[in-house]
Amino acid sequence: MSYYLNNLSCACALGATNEQVYENALKGSQEGMVFLEGDVPNKRIRFGMVPCELPPVKEGLDLRVNRLLVHAVSSLQGDIDRIVKKYGTKRIAIILGASNTGIDEAQRQVDEWIEKNEKPESLDFSSISIGNVSEFLKNHLGIEGPSFVISTACSSATKAFASAKRFIESGVVDAAIVGGVDGRCRFAMNGFNALESLAKDMTKPLSAFRDGINLGEGVALFIMEKEPLDSSSIILAGVGESSDAYHMTSPHPDGAGAEVAMRAALADAQMDASDIDHVNLHGTGTIANDSMELKAVSRLFGSNVVCSSTKQLTGHCLGVAGAIEAALGWLMLKNGGIIPHVGDEIDPELPQVLLAREDRTKRIKTFLSNSFAFGGSNATLILKTV
Repeated sequence: MSYYLNNLSCACALGATNEQVYENALKGSQEGMVFLEGDVPNKRIRFGMVPCELPPVKEGLDLRVNRLLVHAVSSLQGDIDRIVKKYGTKRIAIILGASNTGIDEAQRQVDEWIEKNEKPESLDFSSISIGNVSEFLKNHLGIEGPSFVISTACSSATKAFASAKRFIESGVVDAAIVGGVDGRCRFAMNGFNALESLAKDMTKPLSAFRDGINLGEGVALFIMEKEPLDSSSIILAGVGESSDAYHMTSPHPDGAGAEVAMRAALADAQMDASDIDHVNLHGTGTIANDSMELKAVSRLFGSNVVCSSTKQLTGHCLGVAGAIEAALGWLMLKNGGIIPHVGDEIDPELPQVLLAREDRTKRIKTFLSNSFAFGGSNATLILKTV
């Protein structure tokens, strides 16, 4: 059975709307990768910031992640009204990937508590709950079906697609609002700084000069159904998951779990490796990730597959990364352009593949995207045109 991603709303460092995101991605724009000072002590770091003012939240917790959700659903309201009318509020699920939720706001209030020796009246530790974002969106939209958040670090949002697919497949619901959200968070920045994983300036995925990641924020929400809206609808063809548990933070050096996830996605889609036109790499810009991923990709697809990383355009958006990168694939499939890989050629010490560049303008029909997380939690999805 096919599952259709009938609409999308995305905002990230590339723009505040689908149109802005796609236009700037095609240009390889890095304007949204801004410098932050003060978030990490004694460091000036690059961060992928959503380039617009976000609407304040009137109901519930006024958190940045909730503002991002309100911003995103505003452009999806027509489709949400349509599926509510068609299926009813109890037959729609909300399944999101996230990792930070309200941690940044809570941390700032705790800092104030320490400084003033008085607990702020507004401090509510429930804001840290990972499930807050799905509960907030459920209440905001009046949806009554299942709602929850998957939080498996960087694979969270990709795994949300697998869960949404299973919920529709099993007959629990008829449609899902699926994707993810994550906001600017000092706690996460300082955690990656402690791991010595932050790039000194701009991240350089696959390059011989790569030295770490840039973080980012964003939101991407899809309307997923069993039926297409029209002939331009994009199909969620397959999802694959694996858990190799090689190490708490380091990936398996040969990409064993990554390969299992990709093979599982191909099997779910009933496709061969030769059917894939474009591979969106997890491509973080760290020494270990890029090495293991290209080993796995080259074993499975050979050296002639076109690949790219987009994290030098958006930052690594953690829990929502997989949904934002699926959104970029959705936009390419829908509109026909190719988002280029920005940066150096591949490190000659790594397995070689073809990088997506501006001169490779062949329209793609299939798109595979990888998301690999701490603890060996790996997920891959495949999108295709009708």
